[in-house]
Formats: sequence, C-alpha cells, structure tokens
Amino acid sequence: MSVSPQDACTKSDQPHLVSLVLQSKKALQHGEQLCTRARTLSSESAQTAIDLMALDAKLKWVTEAVVDQLKLAAAVAKSIEEKRARLEKQVDEWDMLRSQRTDALDAILESLGSQVVPPSFHLASSDSSLFGSQHGSDDEAESHSHDEHKSSDDPFPGQSPTETLRNVLRNGLPKHSRRQRDRSKWKTLRDFVDERAIEEVLDTIENDRVALDKILARTARYPEDLTKTITDIQNNVATDFVLPGIVDIINAQEDASASMATLLTSLAQHYDQIVDALHRSEAGTIFEVTEIEDMNRDTDELPSVVSDLEREISSIHSSYEHLLTSKHHALQLLKAQRDTLTDLDVLADVMQDMLSHQQDVETQSMEHIADMHTSLGTIEDLHSRFTSYEYSYCKLLLELGRRRQYKEAAEKVVEGMLAQLEAMVEEEERLRRERFNAEYGDHLPSDVCLSIQNPPTRWEVVPWNHEPIESLPEMDSDLLTEVGPNLQRITHGRALKWCQQARSRIQHAEARLTTISASQSL
Repeated sequence: MSVSPQDACTKSDQPHLVSLVLQSKKALQHGEQLCTRARTLSSESAQTAIDLMALDAKLKWVTEAVVDQLKLAAAVAKSIEEKRARLEKQVDEWDMLRSQRTDALDAILESLGSQVVPPSFHLASSDSSLFGSQHGSDDEAESHSHDEHKSSDDPFPGQSPTETLRNVLRNGLPKHSRRQRDRSKWKTLRDFVDERAIEEVLDTIENDRVALDKILARTARYPEDLTKTITDIQNNVATDFVLPGIVDIINAQEDASASMATLLTSLAQHYDQIVDALHRSEAGTIFEVTEIEDMNRDTDELPSVVSDLEREISSIHSSYEHLLTSKHHALQLLKAQRDTLTDLDVLADVMQDMLSHQQDVETQSMEHIADMHTSLGTIEDLHSRFTSYEYSYCKLLLELGRRRQYKEAAEKVVEGMLAQLEAMVEEEERLRRERFNAEYGDHLPSDVCLSIQNPPTRWEVVPWNHEPIESLPEMDSDLLTEVGPNLQRITHGRALKWCQQARSRIQHAEARLTTISASQSL
C-alpha cells in the first residue's frame, strides 16, 4: 500500500502532537485542581453542559449512520462499475475476434483475387463448363462471335468419329491463343464470389455493434454520477465538532475567581487547539514550521500559566458562554447531519433504480453479444467456404493435369493403333490381294467366291457407345507450378486456424466461469 507524502508528514507529526496533548492535559488538570475552590456554578451552565453531552451522543450516532450509508453507496457504485467493466471486457474481446475474422476473410479474398482462371474454364457451354454458365466478359462475347463465324468452316460436323479423333490427334483442340497470352482480362477466383452478400453480412455486424454501444450508453454515466454524489455528501458530513472539557470547566467554576477565569479559559483553549491539531493531523493536515513552533512555544508557557492560576480565578460567566456556543454549534451540525440522512434516503431510491437499469442493460448486452458471436460465425463460415473453394480449385488444376496426361496417353495408344492398322491395310494386305487377283482371279469362275475381289477392310477406333470425345480446358503449365505452394499455404493456414479456435474456445470458457463466479459472489 503506497503512502502519500502528505500522509507521511502527518504521521511524523503525530508523536510530537500527542506529547503536546499530554503536556496540555496535565497542565489543565493541575489548573482544575487549583480551581476546585470555586463555589458557584450556575444552573444554566450545568444544564447547558448536560444538553451538550446529549447533543454530542446524537451527533456521533447520526454520523455513524451517515458513514455506514455512504459506504453502502460506494459499494453499489463499485458494483455497477465492475459489472460494466466485465461487459466492456467482453465487448473488447469480441472486437478483437471480429478484427481477426475480418482480416482472415480479407486475406482469403485477396488470395482468391490473385489466382487467375483460364477463359477456357468458363467460356464453354453450361452443359460442360466446370463453373456453369458464366457470361458478361468481353472475351466471352468475342469467343461466341468467333465460334459462330467458324461454324461453316468447322471440319467436325458430318465426319465419322474416327475422322474426328484423327483430327483431334493431328491438330489438337482449338485454343484461345490470344486470350491465353493476355491474362489482364482473365477472371480470378474472386470474380465468382458474391461480394454483395459479404458486404451485407459485414454491414449487419457493424449495425449490431452500434446497437450494443447504444445499450451500454444507457448506464455509462452511472458510476461517475454516483461517485460524484457520494463525494458531495461526504464533503457535507459534519465531523469537526469537538466536545469541550465540560467536567473540567464545571469543576473550575466552583472555586473560580474573576482573575482565574481568563487563565483557565486560555488553558482550555490551548488544550482544544492541540487536540484539534492532532485531529487535523490525523485527517491529513500538514502544519507549517511556524505553526509547530507556535504550539511548542505555547506549551512551554504552561508552567507560568499554572502559576498564574494559583492567583487568579476565571469567571463563571465566560465558562457558561463557552458552553452555550458549543451547544449552538452542535445543534447546527445535528441539523446538517439529519439533512444528509434525508439526502441518503433519496440516494438509496436512485441507486435501486440504477441497479435495476444496470441489470436490464447487462441482460440485453449479454443476449446481444451472443447474437454478435453468432454473426461472427457467419464470417467464419464464409472464410471456411472460400478456403475450401481455393483448396478445391488447386485440386481441380491437379486433376485436370492428371486427366490431360491420361488423355494424351490414351490418344497415343489410339494413334499408334490407327497407324498400325493403316500400314497393314495399305502396305501389306492390299498389295497381296491385288497380286492374288492378278495371278489367279482370271482363272476362277466368276460366280465362285465373289468376295475374293473385295478390298481389305478399313478399321475405325471410336469411343465406346459413340460418346463424345473428352474435351479438357486449356491450362498453362505455370498454373500447375503454383499449385504446390498454394496447397501448402492453405494447409498451414487451416492448422493455425484450428489452434486459434481451440485457444479462443478455452479463453471464452474461462471468461464465462469468471463471470458466473463474480455474479454469484455479488
């Protein structure tokens, strides 16, 4: 616990002041012994002294009640402040989580925007396009016009499947060479994302956050206003009343003379000043060096005052006036304390309303925060969906590469088979049949084995059940080269995200347990 310089200085003065108080009290008691000879004590002084003691007891009781209620009010203010602090902590955690989620969403969208999609992936018809029908780009319109222009020159219609396959093997599929070279007009993976829906989700989350601020603002000034009211009441609490030495005054009045009245009053005033100085020192007042010197000097004069008391006696009237003034001051303080109690009763009703409103705000805020966490789950779902989208696209590129290798291998097999059959027909079988017919055909009857004159059968290799030949979209080799690093990045990001989610769930559970424990303790 830290101690202010003011407190340190005050505490260092207390032993000295206590010594001065003891010396003053000793001198006053000695003076009272000298004044025991006073025989006259007016009934007014006695009654005033009795009233003053009764007032002092009432003041102490009322002051204790005021202090207790102020402590209760301070506890209520602290409770409201702690509840708001817990809510604000949860809001800060939600803000941090939202920032993480939106940053992750922006990152995946940026990643999608950096990966181009070849036009051949989405310019085909919707029946065979990997992404369905995608229209709207200049390249697509140009491709559609170009296809219509070449429809009359297309060698594919009207040909046999074998001829079609031969043309494919010989010439390959048509390529969008100009579009392949100019990637600035290519679509990216982000072009296939509905960003308007994303903006709507983010706008909804922002609106919910603003609504939460409005809910919290209802009780934002409660702790400050309550603390200020408590401070004002504390400043008005009367604690400066010090009961005079009534017994000493009454004893002094019995044998007091006119000359001793002034000296005895000075003794009593000096004692009251030292006691008051001690009380003020205990309350935190720092005395100047000159004041300390004055108190020491006055204390050093006590022996001479005691000597004078042996010769003079103070008047009873001065003692009576002193008691009467104290009584009037005590009555004023008692009225002020009762007014303070009335203010505290009003404050109690206000605090009850504050607690009720704070409870309503806390309930609404917790429900709102729960809904906002659900909304963050939507962002998380979008991030997971887009991550899976990017991951699947990378796998798509690998699958297309694998299928192209398979297709090329199959085409080589078919091409070799066709070449072998063509060689057998043209170079071997046809010549043998011509030689046979030339050598033996004229010597055979014309109606014997008519098929001997037939040419050799020409073979066709066609897809099974006349299925169309598989057409794969064009894809540059560098796109396949980038797939490996992209897959590693996505896999690492998924693992890191899983760890963060696990840590976040643990922290959220711990925070909930702390909140429940705090609520139960309150």
